[in-house]
Amino acid sequence: MDAPGDAAPQGVGIRVADSGQAAAAQAELAEFEAGLGLRGLTEAVFTGTGPQRRLDLRLAPAHFASLCHGFDTLQLQTRLAAWPGRNAGEPLLGETWAALLAAPRRLAFDSVAELMAHVRVRCHIARAAQKTALAFHTSAAERPAEHWVYDEDRGFLLRPEADLVSALVAATQPEATGRLYDFSCYRATEYVILLGIALEAQHHAPGLYAQLQAVSRHTCIKSGRFHDTFLVEYGAVEAPVPMRYYVPGDRVWFKNPDEASANVEGYEGSWVIYMGGGLFSNFWRRDDPYTLDHKALEIYHWRHATHRDADERLRMDEDRVAALVRSSRAEPDAGQGIVDRMTRYRDPAGVYAEGGCIDASREFPLPLGQLRLH
Repeated sequence: MDAPGDAAPQGVGIRVADSGQAAAAQAELAEFEAGLGLRGLTEAVFTGTGPQRRLDLRLAPAHFASLCHGFDTLQLQTRLAAWPGRNAGEPLLGETWAALLAAPRRLAFDSVAELMAHVRVRCHIARAAQKTALAFHTSAAERPAEHWVYDEDRGFLLRPEADLVSALVAATQPEATGRLYDFSCYRATEYVILLGIALEAQHHAPGLYAQLQAVSRHTCIKSGRFHDTFLVEYGAVEAPVPMRYYVPGDRVWFKNPDEASANVEGYEGSWVIYMGGGLFSNFWRRDDPYTLDHKALEIYHWRHATHRDADERLRMDEDRVAALVRSSRAEPDAGQGIVDRMTRYRDPAGVYAEGGCIDASREFPLPLGQLRLH
């Protein structure tokens, strides 16, 4: 991926290396867009010469203005539904493609095949997030015993006879086992992202899938190592991603800007997956996904629902949070004032001043060939 710089006034989109197959690449992409019912969406330009030749793809300027003015992609799926000739059968795929074309800083891929795999991985992640339902717990964890074994030093490992995709589905999708397993929100996003990567590898890169399974049998890749192995961080405090720019499959951090309630374990902030259609994952109440405004209201009201238990430990009263959110949503003026206060870029780590809950960056998977498994 290219290093982030200043965001363009409209999307600069995607850059694909030209491996000498320019005509075939253009034809493949044109066929892909035609299959989505989105003919004419993309502006394609070749830049450079010789080994430096590249194919640049972006949302055509006229369409950028009508579909995601100001890099607001939260209504992109709805707006694309009205596209002349639109094939409504793949709304998530079309939204993902258009959002990438609108990228404020260029996304670079070595081939069209790598780009298409990335689009599919994002859709796998978004769909997996839609299906995920878990029990929230910050200090305990459970996994289906037929798929996972716990090692005191290494964490949960894939059993020798288990299939990785089946194991990840069993841990996160209650239809597979009939029960909910304990997760923190951060660990939950790791399982959902890994499932998206594993699904793509299983179908299109069997060698990589075998490698992912082998690694999962002896190593639990998590936390900072998970980020370093699988993810790209897109944007930075000094060059933030536009506040309403989200692509299906993004992992998103919402900070709790209230210092007191941020001391409740598990409520420092919230890790979610952007699922497309303006919705963010709610792993604890799958049937009530978040809009951006809903998430902002919830995090704001954490400050009003903390209490100490019998052991003097800080706790969060989730029922009170839910009641306060309902009240704020029922009073549009008051609720909008809270949303406006919260939808500011967050302060740096450890600072609680004038910032809101919005992070400057997003995280999403590396191209499959760049995964750092060793």
